[in-house]
Amino acid sequence: MSETDSFIDEVNEEVRRDRLYAALRRYGWIAIVAVLAIVGGAAFNEYRRASDLALAQQRGDAILQALESDTGESRSAALGEIATEGSAVSALVGLFRASELVMMQDPAAASDVLAALIGQESISGDYSDLALFKQLLLEGSGLDASARRSGFEQLSAAGNPLRLLAQEQLALLDLQENDETAAVKRLSDLLQDAEMTQNLRQRLGQLMVALGQDPNALDG
Repeated sequence: MSETDSFIDEVNEEVRRDRLYAALRRYGWIAIVAVLAIVGGAAFNEYRRASDLALAQQRGDAILQALESDTGESRSAALGEIATEGSAVSALVGLFRASELVMMQDPAAASDVLAALIGQESISGDYSDLALFKQLLLEGSGLDASARRSGFEQLSAAGNPLRLLAQEQLALLDLQENDETAAVKRLSDLLQDAEMTQNLRQRLGQLMVALGQDPNALDG
């Protein structure tokens, strides 16, 4: 290699080095900010997880403490004081409180608590459906037969976890309305459902026998 070529290579290397340093001075802050964002984001996510866990533990302790109260009145009052706005925990608190009110022979108040849960958009659909199911089962809730039927029909939609239980309640409503034919048809269809549980099958079979039907002699 000639001295001229060597000199040119050195100049080119120096130019590349100068350009690299210039680029670092001009754009290096972007890389630094990116690194800080990654590290800061990870730290924030960790902090948020820790905060959520601490809040969940705090609310869990509050629920347990409320349920350990001596009387239904004190348990219901303590549950009502737990701050759960905008949280799925409100569903659990509401369901516990409704149960306490039922045991206190206050179905109207229990129905109001459950109705408030049903209207909350912040809780999952499963909890909302469970609150509706419990409300529909309440005697003295103020709901008439038409409203109860409408609610159970809503819960009996395909894919709903409470579908089979809602269908059972619809059959009982048929019987209350003296429509034994509709009740037997509904029970027969239920007993042939692929998702039928053993306990529910036994209960429905006993109801069919009480209606003078043979649950083992169903049309395919």
